[in-house]
Amino acid sequence: MAQNKDIKKIISKLPDTPGVYLFLGTSKRGEGGLRKKKVLYVGKATSLRDRVRSYFNQDIVNTRSPLISKMLSEFDEIEYIKTDSVLEALVLEANLIKKLEPEANIKEKDNRSFNFVVITNEEFPRVLTMRGRELEESRLNLDIKIKYKFGPFPNGSQLKEAMKIVRKMFPFRDKCIPSLNPLIPSPKGRGKQISDTSSFPPSPLGRGQGVGCFNRQIGLCPGVCTGDISQIEYAKQIQNIILFFESNKQKLIKNLGKQMKDFAKAREFEKAQKIKKTLFTLSHIQDISLIKDQVSKGAFDTKNFRIESYDVAHLSGTNMVGVMTVVENREVKKSDYRKFKIKYNSGVNDIKALSEILTRRLVHKEWPMPNLFVVDGGLAQKRAIEKVLRENGVQTPTVSVVKNERHKPKEILADRGALLTKGKKWSQLEREILLSNSEAHRFALSFHKQLRRKF
Repeated sequence: MAQNKDIKKIISKLPDTPGVYLFLGTSKRGEGGLRKKKVLYVGKATSLRDRVRSYFNQDIVNTRSPLISKMLSEFDEIEYIKTDSVLEALVLEANLIKKLEPEANIKEKDNRSFNFVVITNEEFPRVLTMRGRELEESRLNLDIKIKYKFGPFPNGSQLKEAMKIVRKMFPFRDKCIPSLNPLIPSPKGRGKQISDTSSFPPSPLGRGQGVGCFNRQIGLCPGVCTGDISQIEYAKQIQNIILFFESNKQKLIKNLGKQMKDFAKAREFEKAQKIKKTLFTLSHIQDISLIKDQVSKGAFDTKNFRIESYDVAHLSGTNMVGVMTVVENREVKKSDYRKFKIKYNSGVNDIKALSEILTRRLVHKEWPMPNLFVVDGGLAQKRAIEKVLRENGVQTPTVSVVKNERHKPKEILADRGALLTKGKKWSQLEREILLSNSEAHRFALSFHKQLRRKF
């Protein structure tokens, strides 16, 4: 941690609002002996004050990744930019990472793992999310021509949720095929259907008069596939999306206001009303889930339910290891299992070991966040995990599995009422919890035996 800093004073000046925070350090002397400030790390937050405070918890500092630990030892000051919503903080964070290339962000993981939003170069552009490796492959294969690229976005699951919000405000095309019988602008600026369609080949889907793609039917495609939107109108929609991902909210609102007036003047009141609704949504985005781990995203939806379970193994405190196992949609997901060698000299203190494991896990923003954390042990273990989550601004529920003298499950400590608010049956959830816990115990013992064989 950087020396001679009044951390409490720094934190007290931070607002309890969404935004982006920047850790700044001083670069080496350049020409003329001048030192310049450089950005070491950029992050986003639901609460700037709570998020920055979490960096200075002693246990967290001891178990941060080397890059974050290095950043904490070098920073001189912290700056912040408030945003009106977490969604805007997510977009601003990506823009600043791209512009400033802070070492602790860029080197935190392979660039090919970052996520990007791309807009294709077509008459009716598609809006897609792609990983860095997919971008490289598309360039090599020349199968997608990209006109705009936004990112990098460190967390794929958060970007996925963000795109759902963006698409509700600005419906776009992603997969459907454009209609062969589109609207064209009339002399007064209003769209009309082309009357002479003899030059267009027949459409197997009845484009121009069919129901269109699934997203069209639920209002997330503006009608590119049904011919309900002209190329000019769609280009304006794409421009709105570009302005949003450029963090140019002021110009975006100005554009939307002009479009609303134009539609009203042309007596296209339904379209004007849609833009009015978009303007309202833009000013009242309910997106707390983007950072607080998607608690409000149907956290107990039976269709997409992820459980992470943790356990430790050791022999009288030696070769202590920990593991994370995953059960997703009622099935084990071994590709997401993770192993941890305990760094903290905790002896036989399982609680400190568990706290270290979870703290290190939370550093990995690229890993999907679960809907439920499961820990092996009693109330003490459960409270230890909840403390780490609370210090990191995570509100995901936690349960613990209590074992008997034969190490068989005896009881599950959980707030059943809170867990079942989305209608998931306890018997079903209990089976998934016990499965994940059993896998964690098996995996931890296997990892521990593997290490012991090496010595």
